[in-house]
Amino acid sequence: MRNKGFLLLLPLMLAGCSSMNPMDLIRPDTRPKMAPLVEIKSPIASKTLWQANVGPSGPAVFTPAVVGNAAYAAARDGTVARFDAASGRQIWRIRAGAQLSGGVGADTSLVAVGSSEGEVIGIDASNGNIRWRASVSSEVLAAPVVAGDAVVVRASDSRIFALDSVDGRRRWVYQRAVPSLTIRSSEGVAVRENVAYVGFAGGRLTAISLGNGGLRWESAVAQPRGATELERVADVVGVPWVSEREICAVAYQGRAACFDATNGQPLWTRPMSSTNGLSADARYVFVTDDKGAVNALDRSNGTSFWKQDRFFLRNLTVPFPLGRQIIAGDVQGFIHVMDRENGNLIGRIATDSSGIAANIVALPEGMLAQTKNGGLYAIILQP
Repeated sequence: MRNKGFLLLLPLMLAGCSSMNPMDLIRPDTRPKMAPLVEIKSPIASKTLWQANVGPSGPAVFTPAVVGNAAYAAARDGTVARFDAASGRQIWRIRAGAQLSGGVGADTSLVAVGSSEGEVIGIDASNGNIRWRASVSSEVLAAPVVAGDAVVVRASDSRIFALDSVDGRRRWVYQRAVPSLTIRSSEGVAVRENVAYVGFAGGRLTAISLGNGGLRWESAVAQPRGATELERVADVVGVPWVSEREICAVAYQGRAACFDATNGQPLWTRPMSSTNGLSADARYVFVTDDKGAVNALDRSNGTSFWKQDRFFLRNLTVPFPLGRQIIAGDVQGFIHVMDRENGNLIGRIATDSSGIAANIVALPEGMLAQTKNGGLYAIILQP
C-alpha cells in the first residue's frame, strides 16, 4: 500500500511524527504477493512523444498539471518547471526555496505549489518568477487549485484555505473536527462555478462557497461503523469528480456515491472501499477498490458494468479515461491500458520502474505521467 493508504493518528501527524504503514504489521514471509503481469495478446501500440525529468518526489505524491499548451511539474527539492506540452521543450525551471510536498496547481497566469512546512508559493506562469509566499496551518499534501482570483489549498489537518491569487492574502479558512484516526492522503479539492467540493474524514462530502467559505451543503458518502477506531475509519479519498449537475466521491471502508451538485441530495450509492479515489466520463464512474480491482459503474445509477481484478497490490493510480481506453499507473512504473467498454487489458507501457503514484493527466494529445524518480512521460496511444 503506498502512502496514500497509510493510516496514522492525527495528533502524531500534526506533531511531525512518522505515519504507520499497515503492511509493516504483517510478517514479511506471510504478506500477500503482488499480482503478476499477465500476457497481453496484440497489445495496443503507443508512442512516447517526449520525455523529461523534474526530480524525485521522495515520500510525497507530485501530480503534474496541464493548462493549454503548458505542462508543469514539481519535485521534493523545490524544483518547479514548465514544459511545452507538445514537444517537451523546457520553458523555465526554478527552485522555490522550500521542500515541496504535493503537486502543481495552475491556470494560464499562475502556478501554485505547497511545502511540507505549510507554505504556499505563487509563481508567475510566464517566466517562473515567484510572486508571493503565504502560510497555512500545516503541510500541503495535495495540489493547490487555482480558480480565477483565488487559490484553494487543503492543509494536512483538513483545513481549507482560500488565498488571493494576486498577493497570497488569506481570504477565509474552513475547518471542522476530524476523527483521531485518519488516512494520510494527498486528497484535494474540486472547484466548479464558485463552489469548492471537499471530502473529509468521517465520510462527509461538503460544498463550500468560494466567495466567503460558507457551507452550502453537506452529505454522507459513508457512515463510520465498527467496534474499534480502525474499523470506524471511513474517509473520503482522492479528489471528488464534479460535472455541471452531479458530484461523485468514494470513501475508504464506505461507499462510492454520486450527488446532486446543487443541493447534495444523493442520486445513488454503492458499497465500495478505495484508498485513492475515482474518476468518470460521460457514461461510467471508474473506481479502484482497496483490493486493487478496477470497477466501472453506471454513472446514472451505480450499477456495475465490469470489474478488472488483475492488479492486486499493484497500487494503481485513479483510473483515467482517455477516449476508448482507461489508463492507470502502478507501483512498478507500468501504465496499464484497459478497454473502456469491458475492462479487458489491451496494453502495457513501461516507464522508469520507480513507480507511478501521481494520477495520470491529459495532454492536448495523449497523456502525461510523472514517476517517483521525477520522470515525465508524454505518451499517445495509436490505433
